[in-house]
Order: sequence, then structure tokens, then C-alpha cells
Amino acid sequence: MPPPVALIARSFNRLLGRPLVVGLDAHDSDAAIEAAMHDTPAVIVAHGTEPDPIFFYGNPAALRLFETTQAQFIAMPSRLSAEPMLREERERLLARVRSHGYIDDYSGVRISLGGRRFRIDRAIVWNLVDERGERQGQAATFTEWTPLPD
Repeated sequence: MPPPVALIARSFNRLLGRPLVVGLDAHDSDAAIEAAMHDTPAVIVAHGTEPDPIFFYGNPAALRLFETTQAQFIAMPSRLSAEPMLREERERLLARVRSHGYIDDYSGVRISLGGRRFRIDRAIVWNLVDERGERQGQAATFTEWTPLPD
């Protein structure tokens, strides 16, 4: 069972000391947090802790960018969001996040389910940590991306 969506915003707030979405408060209800994450133009994605992590959340901005439906996205291993030759780079990034809690300077190339490549810049990637201090996955958000030629 995936972690609650509100854990994405609460972990962000705890690690970075600011809200994931402007106007959110760490004490807002789960429903208010989910609505704010749904409505933001920023891309927000999250995956679990499986050996081959599977996305469990993508907001509408993410679904549009990755050219997918919610049902397809939450069944997809997150490694498939990177081209095969870039997956080793992606794994180094995720290891860095696991050891430091978050990074706020990630840039890299990703690929949509439709095969379109795009470069993301200044992404924030962070660990999802529950109230018991147990890691439940990782999440990312970004507002800057550039389509790349085929």
C-alpha cells in the first residue's frame, strides 16, 4: 500500500522548512494538501521503496508532461522515466538523496511514455519520511523543463 499523498508535502516541509505548494501549511488536512498538490502548475511525482521503485503519485502537471494517465503512471517503475543510458546517473542521484535527505539542484533528461525527451532543471528531490522516521520513498518537484529534439 502506498504512503498517503499528504506525506509528500509534509516530508518536504519538514526537510526544507517551507511548504511544497505556496499557501500550504504543514497542519492542513490531508484533503487540503492533496487539492493544493493537484492544482499546482509544478510537476510533483513520488515513488515507493520497492527494489525497483514504482511511482505511486503524479499530479496532473506530471501526467501531462509524461504523456500518461494516472493508472499507467502508478504502475510504472520510476527508472523508466529516464532513458536507458541515463539510468545510472539517476541511481547516483537517488543515492545522494537517500544519504542527505534532499537535493535542490538536480538537472537531467527524462522521457515521456510517448517517447518525448525533455530536460528538467533545478528539480528538488527528497526522501519521504513518516512520523516514525521510516523512509517511505522519494519525491521530486520541478517547474522548469525544456523539450528536446528527437
